[in-house]
Amino acid sequence: MVRAAVLPAVGAALEITDIDLPDPGPGQVRVRLAAAGVCHSDLSLSDGTMRVPVPAVLGHEGAGTVVAVGEGVTSVAPGAPVVLNWAPSCGRCHACSLGEVWLCADALTGSAAVYARTADGRDLHPGLNVAAFAEETVVSASCVLPLPDGIPLTDAALLGCAVLTGYGAVHHNARVRPGETVAVFGVGGVGLATLQAARIAGAATIVAVDVSPEKEELARAAGATHYLIASDRTPREIRALTGGQGVDVAVECVGRAVTIRTAWESTRRGGRTTVVGIGGKDQQITFNALELFHWGRTLSGCVYGNSDPSTDLPALATHIRTGRLNLSTLVTEHITLDDIPTAFDNMLAGKGGRALVVF
Repeated sequence: MVRAAVLPAVGAALEITDIDLPDPGPGQVRVRLAAAGVCHSDLSLSDGTMRVPVPAVLGHEGAGTVVAVGEGVTSVAPGAPVVLNWAPSCGRCHACSLGEVWLCADALTGSAAVYARTADGRDLHPGLNVAAFAEETVVSASCVLPLPDGIPLTDAALLGCAVLTGYGAVHHNARVRPGETVAVFGVGGVGLATLQAARIAGAATIVAVDVSPEKEELARAAGATHYLIASDRTPREIRALTGGQGVDVAVECVGRAVTIRTAWESTRRGGRTTVVGIGGKDQQITFNALELFHWGRTLSGCVYGNSDPSTDLPALATHIRTGRLNLSTLVTEHITLDDIPTAFDNMLAGKGGRALVVF
């Protein structure tokens, strides 16, 4: 038995309870978690914005140590430190054939499987494949990536989602160039990673926007040169900081219609607006035909940072080892499994950066 945070039904409160975790089968790996980040996507799964089979163990941003492998697994061995990859690519679908592995059609098929049982015998699904809100998990071998040397195992959990997403949004989707201006909307875990990525890319002006005044210090430590409290004046304030033009790149990390619209309006003519935040179906955004023509902006969605973890992890490791990327500054509190519901409440209230469950 291992302790885990179980979502019994959509919209229900998490239950911190024991689960019965089997030994790894063929092609599977058992991992003892060192840490797991509490991401807004976990909140979106719990409230039904994103759908997964339930009951489920949530958590998709984690790192740990391999304790056992099933038949046929040769990519990792017991004792190896690994990062969990919640969206493994199949290598066979149309998106994978185009090299767009972040859009793999089969990436989340593992979430439908039964991977464990509750103490009273109920079937359990692994939320987003990896079920990281547990002391240990059993995953497909495709869901673990060897941790590059020189990265603390606890901090490495952030590489599983926030850092890959923020780094990829800047380097792969928006393709920020040295000297450009960037605005980041939402200073949570992904937003803080995006700010660091913009600094690494050489952005000259980096504007962080959030509803909370308390996040300014976090944002500036991550690389923000300016900090704005979100309001209906935000586009005008950003234009005032950029010679009346607007930023070259705006990255939206919230997933709300009003924030996406504000990011769009804060982008210069011909600029790029990248949407990372995951919003619900009720979040409707409207544009008129004339403004689309006149402004000539690019609006694009961004899934998992348009990243390929197998190639991006080594690149991120280099930035970490040289000090350009600081994972510890993304974490605002270390918590236990029992504290995850409170971390959800804090996210809803717009508080803090990334809460990290440390086992």
